Amino acid sequence: EPPADFICPITTELMSDPVMAADGHSYERSAIERWLATKSTSPMTGEALVHSFLAPNHTLRRMIREWEEAN
Repeated sequence: EPPADFICPITTELMSDPVMAADGHSYERSAIERWLATKSTSPMTGEALVHSFLAPNHTLRRMIREWEEAN
């Protein structure tokens, strides 16, 4: 089982392109982009997001790749 932090809270699947949203949580890029196309709230908290910028989470992506290689 992958660590919980490697799982997208929207898709509940292992992330391959994790990005961080304004709520501080990481999501699979395609999933949060679909979410933000119709909503301006956090999928985790339900609170309004202050912006819709998505920052690549390079550290998390590297950790996921290392975990995949080891398993």
